[in-house]
Amino acid sequence: MTTTRSRTAAATFAVLALAVGLTACSSSKSTTPAASGASGSAAASASAPKATGTITVFAAASLTGTFNDLGKKFEAANPGTTVKFNYGGSSALAQSIVSGAPADVFAAASPATMKTVTDAKDTATDPKVFVRNTLEIAVPKGNPKNLTSLQALAAPSVKVALCATQVPCGSAAQTALTAAGVKLTPVTLEQDVKSALTKVELGEVDASVVYQTDVQAAGGKVDGVNFPEAAKAINDYPIAEVAKAPNAAGAAAFIAFVESTEGMQVLTAAGFQAP
Repeated sequence: MTTTRSRTAAATFAVLALAVGLTACSSSKSTTPAASGASGSAAASASAPKATGTITVFAAASLTGTFNDLGKKFEAANPGTTVKFNYGGSSALAQSIVSGAPADVFAAASPATMKTVTDAKDTATDPKVFVRNTLEIAVPKGNPKNLTSLQALAAPSVKVALCATQVPCGSAAQTALTAAGVKLTPVTLEQDVKSALTKVELGEVDASVVYQTDVQAAGGKVDGVNFPEAAKAINDYPIAEVAKAPNAAGAAAFIAFVESTEGMQVLTAAGFQAP
């Protein structure tokens, strides 16, 4: 009996030992890939490009207020970075980039001006439309001449400032005027939308055709008049990393920030439309 009990106990012990061994083996196999994955994630995170240094952004004048705001938020989120902006008419900025001006990012007010840069193979990434903008008639506070349409701007007594036709705001304005069947002779053609708006703010003209975002950014210094033909002249704003960017990692990080939820909140709050 003693021998039989000993053999039974030994057999039971062997079965238990085998079960424990299999469990340990299984546990070891299941944790190894997880550990490897965690290590891989850490490695990927460590190898991801980090924004540092100065990032030079060439941007359409109509983006001035929003990009200044985004630049400050980006710098706060990425200590050690500085975002420098060069604002102006998109056509002039595009020519500067093609001529070799050092830039990391180009944000244009129209695909046509971006095409100048892509045709010269001076973008490192495909341009992506990140916002859209709509035209509005800017008039002095109170609209003293009661201008309520594009047709009203053609009156001989009305002085109008427009952007030059090679500038996106000028091209869009011409599209809208053509759609309305209106021909007018502006008293001045400006090289960017901010300059055209300033003419209204200073009382030098009775009206200007600018973007809704510029009227909003004026903070009550001017009034805005909507007109139906604006729907036929909506501008898409593309953004891209410039080829041979001095700070390619910074350019990629800034563009990602602009396109982020936080970036879009800033842009739409300023009156831009999501694409």
